Amino acid sequence: MKHIVKSLRLAVGLTVLAMPGARAETLDVEKDELKFGFIKLTDMAPLAIAYELGFFEDEGLYVTLEAQANWKVLLDGVISGELDGAHMLAGQPLAATIGYGTRAHIVTPLSMDLNGNAITVSNAVWEEMKPHLALDDQGRPVHPIPASALKPVVEQFRARGEEFRMGMVFPVSTHNYELRYWLAAGGLNPGFYGPNDANGTIGADVLLSVTPPPQMPATLEAGTIHGYCVGEPWNQQAVFKGIGVPVITDHEIWRNNPEKVFGLTAEFVEKYPNTTLAITKALIRAAIWLDENDNANRAKAVEILARPEYVGADAEVIANSMTGFFEFESGDRRPAPDFNTFFRHYATYPFYSDAIWYLTQMRRWGQIPEARPDAWYDEVAREVYRPDIYLQAARLLVEEGKARPEDFPFDGDGYRPPTPAADIIDGIHFDARRPNAYIDSLPIGLKGDQRVTGSRIEG
Repeated sequence: MKHIVKSLRLAVGLTVLAMPGARAETLDVEKDELKFGFIKLTDMAPLAIAYELGFFEDEGLYVTLEAQANWKVLLDGVISGELDGAHMLAGQPLAATIGYGTRAHIVTPLSMDLNGNAITVSNAVWEEMKPHLALDDQGRPVHPIPASALKPVVEQFRARGEEFRMGMVFPVSTHNYELRYWLAAGGLNPGFYGPNDANGTIGADVLLSVTPPPQMPATLEAGTIHGYCVGEPWNQQAVFKGIGVPVITDHEIWRNNPEKVFGLTAEFVEKYPNTTLAITKALIRAAIWLDENDNANRAKAVEILARPEYVGADAEVIANSMTGFFEFESGDRRPAPDFNTFFRHYATYPFYSDAIWYLTQMRRWGQIPEARPDAWYDEVAREVYRPDIYLQAARLLVEEGKARPEDFPFDGDGYRPPTPAADIIDGIHFDARRPNAYIDSLPIGLKGDQRVTGSRIEG
């Protein structure tokens, strides 16, 4: 659904100062009428907020926001130029740039959020998992719940001659990699991709398939899948409908893991550099607003996201995860202040190390068919992730008094410190500077020079 800005254009030149003594200057944007795509998930919030609070207008941009049917349609729209940019799966710009699927050079000057996903299973599967769970002194399951509690359920399915099926939203989605990571950490093989298997089911204990996010609850209820990994509000929707139980959040799989990005073609960025800066500035401001004062603005954000032109789910469902809590089994509502993080922890900075983690997972499961040297991972990350653009936009916001310098890693080199073992569910630390060593340390997955040939792993 189109959502069109109808207000007057801002003149290029000096604008009203944001603070006494602050310098504010509107960029001379090369293209001021823009159309951005998104999928109906709560983590599209920076786009909605930048639109509704006038941050795009402040930058002289007249933006249309348009919901897309699925991630492939969205990516195709950006590549064709029908969309100027979009809320994207972080794996999409990387996969397109290396030629996995549709080949196109897509870049991102900004990450849109951290965390925000969960894994949900059907009520029937949950009941079968319960005997394998540790309980706290209140009789509640101890979190994080490992996939080892699911393993005997999968084995029972296999003994009955039944397939255990789970949904994720796209082959290069965070959801696919998080679900695979969780399963593998619990001793379940989620399968490999190969030349003759684009579904990633070679050797799989659990069969994964693509389902668009808003369709996840209905597909689970129909029994087509037995569980899924998706962003909000579609896990909480399962709780409210009484059809499923979220068993783990991605924050519990990998603390403060990267999620969506804002994607543009490299051609757009080269042709419209000031427009790209203006977009980035507006989205950073939206992220600041979403997280400031300990999430004080989240109730307003929920009201906006519940509108049909954005997420279109009940406000109560969206609020269940957006306002600092997350409900697992019905009535088991626990604090989760960082479940959706839009600005804290440098959430908007496009770290090379985040890009490299996605590339390691593509290699782990066979989407990157051959071993690559460590330097290759760094080179691809630098082709796609553009912290130089981000920091330029951030400096402008600081000069204008709209952001604080301490909130940006101005002195960084584009890499996060290694993620400690304690922050990842399998207890294996991640050092983006040594991607091959990391890949080789994972118990399930391709290693070294291994490759998928037919239905076999060779090497």
